[in-house]
Amino acid sequence: MSFLRSLVCLFLLAAAAPCLGADTARIDALLADAIGRNLIAGGVVLVGSRDRVLFERAYGRVSGVPVARAMTLDTIFDLASLTKVIATTPAVLKLAEERRLSLLDPAVKWFPEFAGRGKDAILVLNLLTHTSGLDDVPLSSAAPLASAIEGAALQKLKGEVGSRFKYADLNFILLAELTRRATGAGLDLYTQASFYRPLGMSDTSFNPSDKGRCSATLFDERLLVGEAQDYLARQLGGVAGHAGLFSTAKDLARFCRMMLSGGTLDGKKVLAQRSVDQMTAPYFSRGGDVVRGLGWDIASPYSSPRGLGFSETSFGHTGYSGCSIWIDPVSDTFVILLTARLDYKNVHEFNRFRGDLSTLASLIFAVPPELREMALFNDE
Repeated sequence: MSFLRSLVCLFLLAAAAPCLGADTARIDALLADAIGRNLIAGGVVLVGSRDRVLFERAYGRVSGVPVARAMTLDTIFDLASLTKVIATTPAVLKLAEERRLSLLDPAVKWFPEFAGRGKDAILVLNLLTHTSGLDDVPLSSAAPLASAIEGAALQKLKGEVGSRFKYADLNFILLAELTRRATGAGLDLYTQASFYRPLGMSDTSFNPSDKGRCSATLFDERLLVGEAQDYLARQLGGVAGHAGLFSTAKDLARFCRMMLSGGTLDGKKVLAQRSVDQMTAPYFSRGGDVVRGLGWDIASPYSSPRGLGFSETSFGHTGYSGCSIWIDPVSDTFVILLTARLDYKNVHEFNRFRGDLSTLASLIFAVPPELREMALFNDE
């Protein structure tokens, strides 16, 4: 049967090969259009499956400055809110595996500062799904973390806990501090030891040291290179649960392949299959209008990178800096988009750009499930 399986795989690849060049030219055209309309100065696109990288290409430049260097495949990007799912969420699930916390722990167990403040119903699970009822608060420059915790403790909850989805960075700022309290180490140290080093993600870190390879972001028209674009993350020293992580497309591809492979990559197990399943199962649904996993987005107003071709069980996340990831276990495909974003006002056009890329990627690279099953049937 192994010979027949190989034959089917070769047939599928051969059938796709004649048109692949013409099809990927459509991705080139999409990126060229985004650069021409000044949505982005440049970017890196990577499409892959659990086994390999299928497509990777760099476009344009690392900033809108005329003398900016050309974008390269090894450019390091500010991941912004992708930090939530590449660092904080897996850290919390890993701690749950290690029995150092439970997703059903009341938040007050880890934050005694909440005691007597009407926050008893908030669980760790609610922080991960943005259903805590908490909203973002400004941070004090003198004591940013203490002011975040105090702001959470003092504010009145917006709606009943667990019944309302409200995307708030504060949830993940608290989760990063919970990680520190559970481990005695910061989120940066715990994620390096638990994920990035074992997975060979050598260019993934908070506060990157190799700023010369970093793409630029904009903050109040100021160019930032190798420094978190997110103001709250900068206030928190560059290490935060909601933003501040930097990485390359190649590193993120290794993380996506690990997710598609149930927590293991190249023989290195960093998460249990159960944890991956927990992260990506729908934990909150508001009449189908909003469906969220743990940290990960499934279907919501933030789901533009899903495009039109990926399954209803696909999942991903976006980042304000111009990055996104979308992963579809059904078609065994993921799409990574990292950009030097220039236009932060035309959100609709940027979201359409993200969606168009995923639609193209799914059309070009995603193997239909029925054909994939033919190629992967067992040896009975």
